[in-house]
Amino acid sequence: MPRPPRAPVGNRCRCGRSQKAEGRRRRIREQSVHRYLTEMDRNETLLEFKEDVALTEKMRLRASSLQRSGQKRQDGERLLLPHEAVYRLDFAQRQLSFLRWEVALGGCGRVTVTGVSQHWTPDLTHLMTRQLLEPVGTFWRAPHQPDVQCPEADVQEFGERIAELAKVRRVMYFLMAFKDGAEPSRLRCSMAFTAH
Repeated sequence: MPRPPRAPVGNRCRCGRSQKAEGRRRRIREQSVHRYLTEMDRNETLLEFKEDVALTEKMRLRASSLQRSGQKRQDGERLLLPHEAVYRLDFAQRQLSFLRWEVALGGCGRVTVTGVSQHWTPDLTHLMTRQLLEPVGTFWRAPHQPDVQCPEADVQEFGERIAELAKVRRVMYFLMAFKDGAEPSRLRCSMAFTAH
């Protein structure tokens, strides 16, 4: 019985060679992605909001002093409310690009983060309403809700503005308001940037 004709040399093992080539290309892609992500991690900077306890206390004393003496606040002055505290971010690097917010809130509640354009001096220059920045960052967690929610467009714009201010500031201050059961001890708030 005659043998079937052999396949032309150029067509032999095409499937096998294709799979090997595809496997090689996939490994190269995976290695490239891994190198890219490793490089990103190396350039990523995570900055945590920290309460400025001394400044918060000074602002509380200012509000209580006015209340005790019956004096009025200055025109346009913004007094610290009982559920608010002053936080700060310290920028070790100037050239930053905003990546994301990282906010964890134990239990339910709402936290509002308002940026301040003011440079505070040791003698406590009073905070004026015109120095409060927009937009603000609002983060909340409802009962039985596993994740913290936020208006994404606003917090993205806010993060980008903070990155812009970091180019000319070594420190930036924020008012944090805790509402609906939120407490400072149960908040972890950070921002991730990439360094140029």
